[in-house]
Amino acid sequence: MDYLPQLITLCGIILLACASPGPDFVAVTSHSLQDRRSGVFVGLGIACAVTVWATLAILGFGLLIQEMFWLYEFIRMAGAAYLAYLGIRMLIGAFQKPPADGAIAKASVAGAGPAWRRGLLVGLTNPKTATFFATLFVTLLPVEAPAWVYLTVVGLVGTITGLWLGLLATFFSVDSVRAVYLRIRRPIDALMGAALVGLGVRLATSR
Repeated sequence: MDYLPQLITLCGIILLACASPGPDFVAVTSHSLQDRRSGVFVGLGIACAVTVWATLAILGFGLLIQEMFWLYEFIRMAGAAYLAYLGIRMLIGAFQKPPADGAIAKASVAGAGPAWRRGLLVGLTNPKTATFFATLFVTLLPVEAPAWVYLTVVGLVGTITGLWLGLLATFFSVDSVRAVYLRIRRPIDALMGAALVGLGVRLATSR
């Protein structure tokens, strides 16, 4: 059986999901506007988390988590709280004096690990990713598909997500884009912070 049509369809759907505005978009762009390195590592952390959810979905955990109400709710509320925490931090930072360029560069070198972990947490605390992949895989992939198809799917998920978020981080860290950001830093940071808080509230109240 030729699995190429299913794989191409999966790639298109995954790319559309990546391009949809959400916590991933806000987390990567908000960090990239301050520093490219942080934005890229946040994106890598999210890509790793998405790869984990895709793997668990293939193993059946995505469908299982829909039945385990308490676990789904715990992950969902933890994700909502974390997004709100990031948003509140941005709102507070929007009214603080911006650091000098040298301080930003120094923070960039020291902050790759924390940025990756922040992205990983943003990705892992969204249980809807697991249910999304579970539904997608059940719909498009036949049960009798060989192991290499599932391994390819996981690889495609991680690669597409990582490349998209990497391009996003690169664009929003371009000097001309950052120059505009630095001129209107406070309202942009306030808007990004409010967006993260809003996404947290939305995640907490949605079912």
